Amino acid sequence: MIRYCLLSLLLSFAVGSWAQQNQPAPKPLPKLARPSVARPNAARPSVARPRNVIFILSDDHRYDFMSFMKPAIAPWLETPNLDRIRREGAHCPKAFVTTALCSPSRASILTGMFSHQHTVVDNVAPEPPTLTYFPQYLQQAGYQTAFLGKWHMGDEDDRPRKGFNHWVSFRGQGVYYNPVLNVDGKQVEHRDSAYIADVLTDYALNFLNRRDKDKPFFMYLSHKSVHHQFQPSRTDRNRFAQSPIQYPASFYQTDPRNQNPETKESGVPHWVRRQRYSWHGVDYLYHGSTTFDSFVRDYCETLRSMDTSIGRVLKYLDDNGLADNTLVIYMGDNGFMFGEHGLIDKRTAYEESMRVPFLVRCPALIKAGTTVPQMIQNVDVAPTILELAGLQKAPQMVGRSIMPLLQGQSVPDWRDKIFYEYYWEYDFPHTPTVHAVRTDRYKYVRYHGIWDTNEFFDLEKDPNEMNNLIKDPQHQTTIKEMAGQIYDWLERTGGMEIPLKRTVKPRFGDHENKNTY
Repeated sequence: MIRYCLLSLLLSFAVGSWAQQNQPAPKPLPKLARPSVARPNAARPSVARPRNVIFILSDDHRYDFMSFMKPAIAPWLETPNLDRIRREGAHCPKAFVTTALCSPSRASILTGMFSHQHTVVDNVAPEPPTLTYFPQYLQQAGYQTAFLGKWHMGDEDDRPRKGFNHWVSFRGQGVYYNPVLNVDGKQVEHRDSAYIADVLTDYALNFLNRRDKDKPFFMYLSHKSVHHQFQPSRTDRNRFAQSPIQYPASFYQTDPRNQNPETKESGVPHWVRRQRYSWHGVDYLYHGSTTFDSFVRDYCETLRSMDTSIGRVLKYLDDNGLADNTLVIYMGDNGFMFGEHGLIDKRTAYEESMRVPFLVRCPALIKAGTTVPQMIQNVDVAPTILELAGLQKAPQMVGRSIMPLLQGQSVPDWRDKIFYEYYWEYDFPHTPTVHAVRTDRYKYVRYHGIWDTNEFFDLEKDPNEMNNLIKDPQHQTTIKEMAGQIYDWLERTGGMEIPLKRTVKPRFGDHENKNTY
């Protein structure tokens, strides 16, 4: 396998920048201004000098599945390299996505915009050609850029995208073993049980080795892991085979056989109860292709395999004197549910779905062991990285740089609430359109287009979201205010019209209406 990977790498660089040379010339970007005012706190280390940045994105990694978080479902989980980033850098425990779905979240990361603004509202929606991705600004500022891994915007297309000098990707969700990769426009096969996390890391380290050392770099390493169907590396297979699974408190909440008054459903929407027996439910998960316990263990083993690959990147930075001045960001593209309310997967506005891991390390800028208590979102990634390049955020970006928070600055006007949106998908009709607003104390969830109850939770008293207070008289004023805040947000940001996408095909996840249009 090693010999074949080396041959593939040599072939990839032989084709060079074929894709860049054969794409139409991009329209010039508006030049971003460099910060012209002094930093508000003289003690804050300057980030005016362009920094190297490595952005590592995983797929479906929920916020608490790291060993330093001691996840209740799997307290035996091992993620030593993610633990290292946390130990040597910063952890943002209140990190959220604006939409808990692969393509919309990835588009928000790249554009700094909400889903209703960039309109990549589901996993098959095409990328509007008018979108600008933040690596384009980095290129303009002299950065050499690379993308390696899962793109998954524009459905199955793996062609090189704008903003990247070097491109390595695959079609759709890809595969865990023996992938075929688009390397700068050329299809390269990998065989001999080549494992996707290892192969992508090989390409990543090769890019770092071959870069122009006189220029700053931005590397976007986008892992397939830990997307279903989970497959760990051969080294980690069966690592946790005997480990016990701790079911979440709300696992039986929607089970019609449950008579326990402490865990029985309390105001759970009908659509959630019905989804228990579906592609995204614990009683028929992925249409019965696996058991729940195996599902959790396979996920953890696959996560462990990705963690090992991340360790190789950290070691490269150590060995080459780059660790102190390279900003490493790790996050998940969305969360993942493991039986909460009888559900698996994401899409919903429950905490396990919309909340993601977010770790940052750069010893020259960020104090080891930092914890950021504020709520941040995926739309903040682009402005943050642009600041590291010495650039102000683009005018279309709705997020903000989190560098002041990472460096312990007081930011009095930081957001006190976050908004969430998910748009009904043709392939998975059992989850409705969702809009939600969350503060540190409360969450209001509004469902669109169905005859069902909305939800309101007191997160301080009910962190597991098991007691829907939507009808509670003492909360009606707050509920009404939060409902108004959702519409204020949508009106302010151009979100009052749901972006429709053309879909003519049988539904993938609807077991009740197979092979119908």
